[in-house]
Amino acid sequence: MTFKFRFAIVSDLHIALPHTIWNHPSRFHLVEVSVAAFETALEHLTQLDLDFLLLPGDLTQHGEPENHAWLQERLSKLPFPAYVVPGNHDVPVLMANEQSISFSDFPFYYRKFGYSNPEQSYYTQQLLPGVRLIGLNSNSFDEEGKQIGRLDNKQLLWLQEVLAAADDELVLVMIHHNVVEHLPNQSSHPMANHYMLDNAPELLQILRRYGVKLVFTGHLHIQDVACSHGVYDITTGSLVSYPHPYRLLEFRRDNCGRDWLQILSYRVESTPDFPNLQHISRKWMGDRSFSFLVKFLTLPPFNLPIAEAETLAPDFRDFWSTVAGGDAMLDYPGFAPEIRRYFQRYGAISACGIPTLIDNNSSLLLSFT
Repeated sequence: MTFKFRFAIVSDLHIALPHTIWNHPSRFHLVEVSVAAFETALEHLTQLDLDFLLLPGDLTQHGEPENHAWLQERLSKLPFPAYVVPGNHDVPVLMANEQSISFSDFPFYYRKFGYSNPEQSYYTQQLLPGVRLIGLNSNSFDEEGKQIGRLDNKQLLWLQEVLAAADDELVLVMIHHNVVEHLPNQSSHPMANHYMLDNAPELLQILRRYGVKLVFTGHLHIQDVACSHGVYDITTGSLVSYPHPYRLLEFRRDNCGRDWLQILSYRVESTPDFPNLQHISRKWMGDRSFSFLVKFLTLPPFNLPIAEAETLAPDFRDFWSTVAGGDAMLDYPGFAPEIRRYFQRYGAISACGIPTLIDNNSSLLLSFT
């Protein structure tokens, strides 16, 4: 049996209406473009005969009720269904405060976008005949009210029940936190581990058991495709961070029973207030990279003295924007071999040293008979 469908992903919108924007000198997010960039992406996507749109979290700047209200109203006007899950910015507090909605409020804003049962923070929906979406909530709070990326036991049990009942359906999973590592030692690195789901190994074990191949994530603000034992984690960069990307994907099952996923990536090149958005945004990120890079260089495996890190940091100002763009080729021949080799590992190079350019545009063979 052959069939195909087409969908899009727009992630980490960080929607911020003008009166809600806050400023911070080290903020990487160019939230000033959030509404205009989203409208630009939608203008393109509404011309493409999509079956649905996925938005894997960080829909708003910081969980502001007016930003959530604006977004759910905008999504309701689309000519195709849209589905969301919460990111850490959408539910930053357990109980509502003067700035943000409460954790339990989120599903009520998005009852038309996956949460047909708003009493539950996760859901499943049949997208098309034989195609099922599972939207997971990766936001938890510890006893002190601190936010962590984790699936609780109740949600994991529910997930297994849904997968067991899915029969021969193709299952797509959407979750905000990363499930497969997209950066070297992401699970253990002190600057990257909080972008990983805390109990990712447990979730991966369940997904493999039930033959789930595709997981769509956000949070990290980079374009990257990673795979662990047959499970692909396709993370999409932020619409308010360089390179302001979004994706178009087409799933196809051919006459031989092979499943393919074609990925095409696009960038918002300009908005009315930022006609040269790509250049401005890359510079914005580089200008704010100094403290990030100093911290990075003073942590393991480098453990450089802060004075040395401060001397080196300006030479790496475009490091993160290059990684964020996906399919990065990184080399710093003027530096010590151990530093050079370590930064190369953040590029699109396989374990055997071969360039593997699949982060933006690729065709993945998911299964074959």
